[in-house]
Amino acid sequence: MAVLSEAINTFTLNVFKEISEKDSSQNVFYSPLSLYCALAMVLEGAKGNTAAQIQQVLGTKRKQINKKANHMKYYVRHSFQSFLAEANKSIDHCLLRIANRLFGEKTHDFISSFKESCQKFYHSNVEELDFANASEEARKYINKWTEEKTEDLIQELLSNDSINPWTSLVLVNAIYFKGKWEKKFDKNRTREEMFKISKQKPVQMMFLKSRFRMRHIEDVSTQVLVLPYVGGQMDMVIFLPDENTDLKMLEQGLTPEKLTDWLKPERMKMTEVGVYLPRFKLEENLDMENILQKLGMSDAFDMSKADFSGISAGKDLFLSKVSHKAFVEVNEESTEAAAATVVGLRGSCLCSFFVVDHPFLFLIRDNSSKTILFWGKVISP
Repeated sequence: MAVLSEAINTFTLNVFKEISEKDSSQNVFYSPLSLYCALAMVLEGAKGNTAAQIQQVLGTKRKQINKKANHMKYYVRHSFQSFLAEANKSIDHCLLRIANRLFGEKTHDFISSFKESCQKFYHSNVEELDFANASEEARKYINKWTEEKTEDLIQELLSNDSINPWTSLVLVNAIYFKGKWEKKFDKNRTREEMFKISKQKPVQMMFLKSRFRMRHIEDVSTQVLVLPYVGGQMDMVIFLPDENTDLKMLEQGLTPEKLTDWLKPERMKMTEVGVYLPRFKLEENLDMENILQKLGMSDAFDMSKADFSGISAGKDLFLSKVSHKAFVEVNEESTEAAAATVVGLRGSCLCSFFVVDHPFLFLIRDNSSKTILFWGKVISP
């Protein structure tokens, strides 16, 4: 799983850079793991140049993967098979649910071996709907499926008119996570403070004093703090630029290699710290078609070029829609996701402070595999 996790983490940053280039002033939240899993499932039925482009976007055309398996597809599918079997369990107050599904026009003859592979390795079904004659009913059905898989946190995934009679294949991925903090924030210490953006914004600032793993990254002037969830299997990592340091400096310095190095346990130090973190809630909807095409996966969306002959024998199958919507809520007790010291904030402890009162990046990861489940940027909580 280590090599696959590295590929997923590279994919995480590639997607993030595309989003940031489009608009760097907005909040960002998505699940790279869920997206990656869904695209890997599509790769099962892709052929020729379509498959090559998907592999390139997923970062799987790499020597180290080829050395570990005769074909990358087999390495990816078996890694996901074991990971998903463990992920979809409730462990020590951490609940993680990952659901992917392909919805296809029922007039297409879907190949049985493809459907079997999706079920066996990705815990996913291929469901046939009547897009041609009942597109609105199909849209509502897909939305209802998504709501059920995310405990009703993700609603109206597909907007009005997003499905039409010419839709042939819709890829939907959903992920739900709820984790309780190993060390809860003190509700009695939560109070209104100002979050510094272009125009200051009042937020509900939480407080917790305890020992956490921390470090400072000199070359991007950023502090790193690790907040574990109960059980130690998952944690949130916050990247907070130093006071008067622009978040763009951190974003521009991000590479997969540096991220891996920054997060090494031996680089961290257990520190007594007073943590100020705003309550926040994010709900983001990504247009993945444009992002994936910019990353090099263009043929899959082109009716004249797409080769999904491993999914259906017909020549006219192509990806019509890739929808991804993610939700996260962080409060004193837990995180629920479907993802410098300032005067006036100091407490009475003789310790250092980690004051999240300006834009920051964060991730939620699985510790055993080092896989990023969610990635986010908070400009305005």
